[in-house]
Amino acid sequence: AWLVFNNTRVIQARLNFIKETGARIEIFCLEPIHPADYEQAFQAENKATWLCLVGNAKKWKSGPISLHTSINGAELKLQAYLIERSGEGFKVEFRWQQSGVTFGEIIEQSGSTPIPPYLNRKAEESDRERYQTIYSMNNGSVAAPTAGLHFTGEMMRQLEQEKIPMAHVTLHVGAGTFVPVKEKNARDHSMHSELVVVTRSFLEQWLKRSDGLIAVGTTSTRSLESLYWLGIKIKKQAPAVPSTLSILQWDNENLPQEIPLSESIEALLEYCEQYELEYLHFTTQLMIVPGYRFRT
Repeated sequence: AWLVFNNTRVIQARLNFIKETGARIEIFCLEPIHPADYEQAFQAENKATWLCLVGNAKKWKSGPISLHTSINGAELKLQAYLIERSGEGFKVEFRWQQSGVTFGEIIEQSGSTPIPPYLNRKAEESDRERYQTIYSMNNGSVAAPTAGLHFTGEMMRQLEQEKIPMAHVTLHVGAGTFVPVKEKNARDHSMHSELVVVTRSFLEQWLKRSDGLIAVGTTSTRSLESLYWLGIKIKKQAPAVPSTLSILQWDNENLPQEIPLSESIEALLEYCEQYELEYLHFTTQLMIVPGYRFRT
């Protein structure tokens, strides 16, 4: 069987600012808005806009707040501007003047790890490494895909020696993963959306495999199941342009039910061919509830 891992990497998403009055404001970066692409957002210079949670927001009505840090031995002042409230969070623009310094470098140096609230403690320096999977690669999550945390370097080497086939998908875990279902009926819960990225070569390998796969954890499972439904959606509906591909919360109930997995993957590959894509990006709101029939 094919082992499929989620290779997302947790970012140092919590930034602590201080107002001139002395009030402390914590900004928790959730997802990029401009640039919206994660890779471009981390490479952004001079300014970047993110959707954020803001701690002690009542003390921040307007005007910039500042964070002083040091990057490569040079002093840097990061300023944050509150643009507007956006749903449960805030749209925040970050600005800095030093050329050649990326937003990714700034949060890696100045932020702290967004460890789960149920740990009931502040983040420690060691969390930067401990709260990452051994195979994490692509920056973007605000929570680790925890099923992968027990894999060690030695274990991965043993799997390679045993010639166990392995592959990776990327699902950037959002803060919504910590939101409990409070409604009596799960159907009334609004499921959070997360970004999934897979390579065209992953889809090509998947199509060739007939010996099944093992998804490591719920985020890999959500990615694979969402891919199946995305292929069906592309096959049966007028496909969206690449920048707007998405799976909605109950798409799995509203799409045809008996199309084989191979046909779904073929539809995804044809879509990649049509738009000359080496990477397929889409968002998923898929909600897997009791009684759900797995397709992958």
